[in-house]
Amino acid sequence: MPLPLPIAKFVSPVAPRIRPRTAILASADASFRQRLQQRLTGLRWQVREAESGAQAWGEAELSTPEAVIIDSWLPDLDVTEFLRDFRGSFPRVDVISSDGATASDGPRSPYRQELLYAMRISQDTDTAAWNTACDLDDTQPVVSANIKKPPATVLPDLMAPIALDTVEPALSAGPVLVPSAPTVRKEPALIERLPELIGNAPCMLEISRRIRLVAPRSTPVLIEGPTGSGKELVAEALHRLSTRSRKPFVAINCAAIPEALLEAELFGHTRGAFTGAVHGRMGRIEAADGGTLFLDEIGEMPLALQSKLLRFVECGELQRVGDNETVKVDVRIIAATHRPLAKHTTEGTFRSDLYYRLAVFLIRTPALGDHPEDLPLLVGHFIEQMGRTQPVKRIDVNAMARLKEHTWPGNVRELEHVLERAAILAGDSVEITADEIDFGMPVN
Repeated sequence: MPLPLPIAKFVSPVAPRIRPRTAILASADASFRQRLQQRLTGLRWQVREAESGAQAWGEAELSTPEAVIIDSWLPDLDVTEFLRDFRGSFPRVDVISSDGATASDGPRSPYRQELLYAMRISQDTDTAAWNTACDLDDTQPVVSANIKKPPATVLPDLMAPIALDTVEPALSAGPVLVPSAPTVRKEPALIERLPELIGNAPCMLEISRRIRLVAPRSTPVLIEGPTGSGKELVAEALHRLSTRSRKPFVAINCAAIPEALLEAELFGHTRGAFTGAVHGRMGRIEAADGGTLFLDEIGEMPLALQSKLLRFVECGELQRVGDNETVKVDVRIIAATHRPLAKHTTEGTFRSDLYYRLAVFLIRTPALGDHPEDLPLLVGHFIEQMGRTQPVKRIDVNAMARLKEHTWPGNVRELEHVLERAAILAGDSVEITADEIDFGMPVN
């Protein structure tokens, strides 16, 4: 009797498990990490975020990343040294800096084009503040025809859309997402403004973008704008987002201190340096050591004192009035003015060499008349602020209409004072009417 044949078992083939692609995002800019993380997640990436170089290194040890996207500035490490050491420990990882560059001796991931595309889209989103106002909200009027769109920042080899034949075969493990050419319209939710700056007009969003870009660095910043447009708020935001935020923020108004005392106020003085100097005193610059020095109305500084400030800006050393010794101080300088300093340099009323050292990065705050669509938002903000110390009031329709008719020569500061005066005039009433809107202008 023949032996029964063994019954063959049918084993269904099991698809090999595909390890998700991993990228590490190393940047101190949380908004940039968030935007890029959203893009890469949509392209089937597993994303690990890091706020510093040390954290990025730790994430790389815990995972096996295909790529590391690293900011060109790190709060804890020198980028050049980090890249050298990182490549030595992780030779198979593709390292790309946030500006799209990478060292030529490093490996190139098969997903490089996809990563660069996601980076470009994320950075395009950050420049969306320069779209027209209608792009943000079709119901809003355009702020001003004078607002010009600056040339877009172009990353190397990133502007052309990805062609089908450039998509690597490695992407076949999952559905291939071939991005289309970017559209002009941007999503409003992705445009972020800083909480200190009230307003969603393109010019206000551009200020937030510039602050986020330059805040982590020690680059000198010059803020230009009309009186009352919020220059000090910009300076405080720069300090808050910087690595110096735990150190002092020292502000001095160069126009509010007499010329004879301004030098001693800035640089300090020794005992007996001048009449009345009974005790030695530390200057404002020295008091800001490790932090930020805000020089408001720098255009009012006398020429003789500008030369002494220039020496400090160049070498970081100061000399107290009446002292022969120099003191080394580490401060980040932010200056502000309502004057056109570039014009004053040609007229000889402001030193051109000092101007070019202060205006390494320029931020302009607009007049309120340049973004009138932000008026309701500003009114709501100031009414809410006043409601913290007194009963909350509301603005009726006629009062708001009167506010919209005003030209606001004093800008946002004038609006704040007008609303405070109106709240006082309204007394116990919960509503501010048009009768309480007093612009403090003389009656003819």
